[in-house]
Amino acid sequence: MPPPCTCTESVTTAFAADCAACPRLADFLSKTREVYPGYFCRPVPAFGDPEPRLLIVGLAPGLHGANRTGRPFTGDYAGVLLYETLHEFGYADRPVSVAADDGLRLTGCRITNAVKCVPPANKPEPAEIRRCNDYLRAEIAALGTDVRLLALGQVAHGAILRALGLKARAHAFGHGAAHVLPDGRRLYDSYHCSRYNTQTRRLTPAMFKAVFAQIRSEME
Repeated sequence: MPPPCTCTESVTTAFAADCAACPRLADFLSKTREVYPGYFCRPVPAFGDPEPRLLIVGLAPGLHGANRTGRPFTGDYAGVLLYETLHEFGYADRPVSVAADDGLRLTGCRITNAVKCVPPANKPEPAEIRRCNDYLRAEIAALGTDVRLLALGQVAHGAILRALGLKARAHAFGHGAAHVLPDGRRLYDSYHCSRYNTQTRRLTPAMFKAVFAQIRSEME
């Protein structure tokens, strides 16, 4: 059972496009919708192959990215390196994702987020991460143990472990780390491909692509 949180409404594990279980996030979405009436401004669903070999988990929709377009990592800077890399490794049929209806296809890969709604200042609160973990738990459970899991950042890493009922201290986050989990699943870590991380060179394209190369080598 997930730890209790401060959200007052219950949710089912199946993704709910109208979920409003976290009051702070629901209020932020409502206010954002008023300012940007053309934005998606709803919980953002996963995108990609329904039977993937690789599930990528990010943090949360970006205000002017997935929250605008309705597709994870689409429309903002964080998706530039991700989709370029997915294309290079054969997961995406093109290197740029600009809109949910641009025709881009993913093969063997699926992208989701630890938190489905855009949070203020891109910082979800712990209770919101816990509440949304029900959805991530269901997403992972539906895929089987042979799917590789890639966490983009420490929050996503912790959310994956929580979804699998594992303690974070047993599998420490680290860029380039690979974890063999008790049920045989493999979890890989990368720094998040955010603008801050790439511009400060905390994460370089070579570092990011090396993670994908490792995943590919262990799939072969």
